[in-house]
Amino acid sequence: MNRNFSLQIKPIRTKKTYKEALVRIYELMQKDLAVDNDEYDELELLSILVEDYEKKFFPINLPDPIEAIKFRLEQLNLEDSALISILGSKSRASEILNRKRKLSLSMIRALNNKLKIPASSLIANYHD
Repeated sequence: MNRNFSLQIKPIRTKKTYKEALVRIYELMQKDLAVDNDEYDELELLSILVEDYEKKFFPINLPDPIEAIKFRLEQLNLEDSALISILGSKSRASEILNRKRKLSLSMIRALNNKLKIPASSLIANYHD
């Protein structure tokens, strides 16, 4: 372990330093680093700083609940009719997909349990 290494890592506040950090992360990832290595520590710290910067400046919004349901059905190669057994009836499934009815707590639980859609995606506000 090389502990003579002086690490000069600072918070990322500009697009320029963000890009520089990404370049450095790429360089470090090309190496076969041991966990007890200064460069491994540098990689870990830079990754944390980049993640923090991206959360502030490139936030990812949760999907619309209905779009999340449709996307998950597509991922699983299921038809919309698969919702009938999950939501209880054909009319209820149709009303949900056509935004005529809001998801209830029991529907959210069922969709989370059966289709593994994150509850946080299902509870988001959406327009009728």
